[in-house]
Amino acid sequence: MTKYIFVTGGVVSGLGKGITAASLGRLLKCRGLKVAAQKLDPYINVDPGTMSPYQHGEVYVTEDGAEADLDLGHYERFIDEDLNKYSNLTTGKVYWNVLNKERRGEYLGQTVQVIPHITQEIKAFIYSVGRKTGADVVITEIGGTTGDIESQPFLEAARQVSLEQGTGNALFIHVTLVPFLSGSDEHKTKPTQHSVKELQGMGISPNIIVLRCDRPLEPEIFRKIAMFCNVKPDCVIENRTLPILYEAPLMLEERDFSLIVCRELGLWTRAPELAEWRGMVHRIKSLDRQVTIGLVGKYVQLHDAYLSVAEALRHGGYACGAAVSIRWIDSETLNDENAAEILSGCGGIIVPGGFGDRGIEGMISAARYARENNLPYLGICLGMQIAVIEFARHICGLEDANSGEFNADSGNKVIDFLPDQNDNIDKGGSLRLGAYPCRIKAGSLMNRCYGRDEIRERHRHRYEFNNAYRAQLATVGMSLCGTSPDGHIVEAVELPENDFFIGVQFHPEFKSRPNKPHPLFLGLVSAALRGE
Repeated sequence: MTKYIFVTGGVVSGLGKGITAASLGRLLKCRGLKVAAQKLDPYINVDPGTMSPYQHGEVYVTEDGAEADLDLGHYERFIDEDLNKYSNLTTGKVYWNVLNKERRGEYLGQTVQVIPHITQEIKAFIYSVGRKTGADVVITEIGGTTGDIESQPFLEAARQVSLEQGTGNALFIHVTLVPFLSGSDEHKTKPTQHSVKELQGMGISPNIIVLRCDRPLEPEIFRKIAMFCNVKPDCVIENRTLPILYEAPLMLEERDFSLIVCRELGLWTRAPELAEWRGMVHRIKSLDRQVTIGLVGKYVQLHDAYLSVAEALRHGGYACGAAVSIRWIDSETLNDENAAEILSGCGGIIVPGGFGDRGIEGMISAARYARENNLPYLGICLGMQIAVIEFARHICGLEDANSGEFNADSGNKVIDFLPDQNDNIDKGGSLRLGAYPCRIKAGSLMNRCYGRDEIRERHRHRYEFNNAYRAQLATVGMSLCGTSPDGHIVEAVELPENDFFIGVQFHPEFKSRPNKPHPLFLGLVSAALRGE
């Protein structure tokens, strides 16, 4: 019988509910359980696909093409299980589904209300992920902060699931902040008490309380919270801020986190097999080299906009025994004249994905500098398109080469809609999304990186390499090293004359894991280290 765990948050947002949920998922998987994870987001957008990165951070893409919250990236990196469209639900998607059912007459003339219709839709979603995956445990993170009006339907649905499943089959974990007041030199428990009281007012009594803090908590704090919040003494668990993200599961397990969860759910499992994870954390702590990678993007003021890219770079460094230092470079500040100065000291350059024409010329300058100075370069999605535009301008002599996205009037749109694509489409959910196969050219650098002839990678884009320019670019040195199996779509390019210069139309960062770095990020970091 599937067990259900709900992770809620209180006091303030950004406490690390996602990391707590992901860490628990890893621990339970190491106990031999099959784990599925999902995130319920209270915003009214149908999905985060049209939201600004400044508002929401990166948009994570699942294998089956769902545009999802960035916490799903944490789940996949920690648990190492591919998630799907049942792993992220928003208020917008709930109401969209319910209103469509109402229009089709599926409610048989009923008055459609939050209870039972909205909550039934949410519950059906929660149950679906367990059925689709055959999971022993479904971990559901509820976004927002307890007390937010937007989260109430999700909390009510979770309460109903708990009631329907019965004692021992559902568990609530509440993550709260324990602030430290320097004036009185003490931690304060009152915010946690108020948050739990708010949750109890909605009919939910947390079974476990996870306390986020920056410094060790005094024993009295645990006793006080257990008493006032009506939980068992050992069900109050410290979650201290750590310098290494992937140390979180080990820290929580030192406090018997997964053991207590299994006890409360009546799950009898083996002890968690954490030797591999401990070894990985030990290697991270023992890194004795450093390399700097310049990340040239347009959203660098908010690092969460490139969260998976940054983590994938670090994963590549872990495998090489090197700490990757990311230099965040605003592409709007970069041009041909100052590129050498700004990029000085970078062992490699990465240009990640993005949309719109702002900062594009700076990215083109970065690609040009990398090509002319044999500096390792990895272009992802937009970064591949940038490499193609730069090469067309400065090697092929097509001075006005551009993308149809940036300049519809360009006479040489080397990046554009393919002839069978329709440019008169809505913005939301209309991109090429999810995993597609790619055939790799034998003997290419990309082939050596992957060690395979065919791969599947996740996409999130609309514009493509313009096939009308294939011969022209290939003749003067650009290798079209990756294509769709039928050869119709160019998926990857590289410059054989350079030591490492690859552009890919897909997003390899979504498949990188801390203990299994993605081949392209490993290749970039390795090349950067060789050049030092």
